Amino acid sequence: MDFSQIGSVQELLKAGGIVLILLLCLSIYSLSLMIERFFKYRKTINKSRKLMSFLRHSLATEGLGPKIFDACRVKGYATTPAAKLTLNLLKSDKTNLAELNDLADTIIDWEAAQLSRKLSALATLASTTPFIGLFGTVLGVMRAFADLSAASGTGASAVAKGISEALINTAAGLFVAVPALIAYNYFLSKVNFFTKDMEYLAQELISAKIENAKKPVQPAVQKNFFEVIK
Repeated sequence: MDFSQIGSVQELLKAGGIVLILLLCLSIYSLSLMIERFFKYRKTINKSRKLMSFLRHSLATEGLGPKIFDACRVKGYATTPAAKLTLNLLKSDKTNLAELNDLADTIIDWEAAQLSRKLSALATLASTTPFIGLFGTVLGVMRAFADLSAASGTGASAVAKGISEALINTAAGLFVAVPALIAYNYFLSKVNFFTKDMEYLAQELISAKIENAKKPVQPAVQKNFFEVIK
């Protein structure tokens, strides 16, 4: 087979062999991960940021109040990382700064781990698919030399099939790896930036909670009998 024969998908798969089919399956899996993570982050992070903006505005204008709790229970926002962080911090009976920081770190680490859950698969694809392509390259070169030794002639046609398999698999390995690596770095940067945003929100909530705990409780105004009946 010479390179001019590689015109259709069927011929391409035939030239690449089993390694190319494996890389094709991995590319489909990689693309599905990218699409799933994109819509997951678009929904979760965007909603969390909207809620964070409202919480910061409420803290600045009214302090800790029922509006904050109500906002974190709104349908569609109650399951966001920002809502979980806010409710867990404010409902906690802890008032010590160190304990509240530990609680916030635990919640943020858990939510970040949930968001990063499938990124390791993208990182694995980015690091392993070039080696799978290289494996196909080695097989192709081995076939080229085998064909060359078995052929009576020494022309290029004797090694064309093996060389085409080698080059196709090399290209396919890079074709899968490069987008996976770009997507991994992009999604990881979004998670890291969002994690920092959560940390800033946690510090604002903790400060507001500690300040609120320091406020003296106002005693109820006692009225005598004559004031009541007036």
